[in-house]
Amino acid sequence: MALFQQQHITWEDLPVPYRVVTGHVPLLVEELWRCRGADAGGAALERLCCWTGVAGSAEELSLTRLQQEEEQTVPPLRRRRRNRCLYTTPPVCCSICSDAKLKDPFSLAQKDLQNLYEEIKKLLVSKAELKVLCDYYFDGKGKAFRPMIVILMARACNVHSNKEGVLLPAQRSIAMISEMIHTASLVHDDVIDDSDTRRGKNTINKVWGERKAILAGDFILSAASMALARIGNNTVVSVLSQVIEDLVRGEFMQLGSKENENERFKHYLEKTFKKTASLIANSCKAVSILVNSDPEVHEIAYQYGRNVGIAFQLVDDILDFTSCANLLGKPSAADLKLGLATGPVLFACQQFPELHAMIMRRFSSDGDVDRAWQYVLKSDGVEQTNYLAQHYCQEAIRQISRLRPSTERDALIQLTELVLRRDK
Repeated sequence: MALFQQQHITWEDLPVPYRVVTGHVPLLVEELWRCRGADAGGAALERLCCWTGVAGSAEELSLTRLQQEEEQTVPPLRRRRRNRCLYTTPPVCCSICSDAKLKDPFSLAQKDLQNLYEEIKKLLVSKAELKVLCDYYFDGKGKAFRPMIVILMARACNVHSNKEGVLLPAQRSIAMISEMIHTASLVHDDVIDDSDTRRGKNTINKVWGERKAILAGDFILSAASMALARIGNNTVVSVLSQVIEDLVRGEFMQLGSKENENERFKHYLEKTFKKTASLIANSCKAVSILVNSDPEVHEIAYQYGRNVGIAFQLVDDILDFTSCANLLGKPSAADLKLGLATGPVLFACQQFPELHAMIMRRFSSDGDVDRAWQYVLKSDGVEQTNYLAQHYCQEAIRQISRLRPSTERDALIQLTELVLRRDK
């Protein structure tokens, strides 16, 4: 049985984002299917399996696709029944459209987020100087992006589980814990990167020194761990403990790079997940566990957080090239100065191979940062990275749309657009 029509296409003919999106195998296979190239299409599919680590050959993937198409002709009563608790996913458009009637996600979660930082400060019981350090970033001026997602996901899962959307105290505690873990990681990151500014003001290490900054970050993590233990759910403890491990592993991954171009992008996306998206994904999963025993619901919450988290960081990497320091609250081109090759640079490297040597020496030679900056601006690196972020947001929408309709679910859908449009 022939899978593709005779129209030759090579792996390199595919749009770059389709060649680099780790975990988006269905999307990649769909694109290859549309290309319908007999020999080259099959070879590209084989390379896809090898590169992403997906088990199975191109032939097996092709048979799966054919079985899916044949299933459409089978009478409904003979098809395998789907989980009735989940909603059929609507098709996702190439562009993410907003609905003026939808309530702003931040406004919707505002009531639940009231006094969040004050309650966090109460958990940071310590002597005078340590308390001042720990309270420094909990001044209420942060975006509270992570707690907001956790609150909305909790309420959406509660509605889905026939709990009338009432927020459980333990779910709100997870929102607080997520912000504490995030803030502790920022304190440690600033020490590692020797950063001077964060959120428009001097960093803790700049004001009090590296040693005290490290201790402050450790103390915030310990307070978060104690709050987590008080929830009393072993599964939730295990899920959120994974975040700490991922943060450390992600930081170690950031210290290295890969020689091979495909491996380098895979390395970048995995590092992005561990450093940024893991916290959002596992926090969303944790609040779903508290109210629903269905593993499919847990996976929906996790995958939404994962995809939104990666998209959020991709946009952050774009802003390092497109936004001014005043908006960011930190110097622009900061990643290049730290020797980091983010999405825009990796995409630009395909048009300007000169970047390869700079990436491997972590932009350490005189003039490397300026030249790399110019190469990125001359390339379509920013555009390609934005395109990739859109695909992650589309996958997030596809996942969350499987939950029962609710105001909070719709707000999580709208949030993907805010992630893509943010300028700081």
